[in-house]
Amino acid sequence: MNEKLTSIIEQLKSLTLLEAAELVKEIEKTFGVDTSITSAPILGNVQALNSVPAEVIEEKTSFDVLLTEVPADKKISILKIVRNLTGLGLKESKDIVDNVPKLVKEGVTKDESEAIKKELETAGAKITIK
Repeated sequence: MNEKLTSIIEQLKSLTLLEAAELVKEIEKTFGVDTSITSAPILGNVQALNSVPAEVIEEKTSFDVLLTEVPADKKISILKIVRNLTGLGLKESKDIVDNVPKLVKEGVTKDESEAIKKELETAGAKITIK
């Protein structure tokens, strides 16, 4: 840094808060700039967004519903629901219910996955959404 800039920095360090506030007002008036607080966070947020990977910004739109636990006394009612949700036959649905953890539905929307989860949990199953 050259001597002129070093001198200015040193002078700025010696200012009181009141003097610094007056200096900012004069700079705004002289150069026609806006140093209000509302513009700084916006710039900071834009810079923060630029540093976040695109995968983090994008919201997940496809979910998998996984049946993780089936109580023995609730198997039949859960089996009926699984069969109804998947459209599979009795044997295939029974295989899912008997061999947990198993995938019930794959690639469904968030709303649909929540509805499936609610329906199966109401019947007594434990569900994981991935």
